[in-house]
Amino acid sequence: QVQLVESGGGLVQAGGSLRLSCLASGRTFSNYPMGWFRQAPGKERECVAEISASGRSTNYADSVKGRFTISRDNGKNTVYLQMNSLKAEDTAVYYCAARLATRREYDYWGQGTQVTVSS
Repeated sequence: QVQLVESGGGLVQAGGSLRLSCLASGRTFSNYPMGWFRQAPGKERECVAEISASGRSTNYADSVKGRFTISRDNGKNTVYLQMNSLKAEDTAVYYCAARLATRREYDYWGQGTQVTVSS
């Protein structure tokens, strides 16, 4: 089992920045690829960024490329999502998730943190 706890959400004006953190506990964090997802009211959950177990490989949704950066510190069991140039459409509940390297599906999820961007 992997337990995930997000923090860092809040209210920010359009054009501003936030950094989300996700602290993992349980199994060996460095074995797990990680992802950040978001879900806005009335919309499907969207994967915004992924990072490999080593941190050397990342992927981003087109909607956040150039504005968001995912990173991880395996020594601190933490994955981050730096969000810059925030837009009103980035408003959502953001979740971090972990998966086994042998699977495509994410098996472990945090409780989510609300990000609200005012225009």
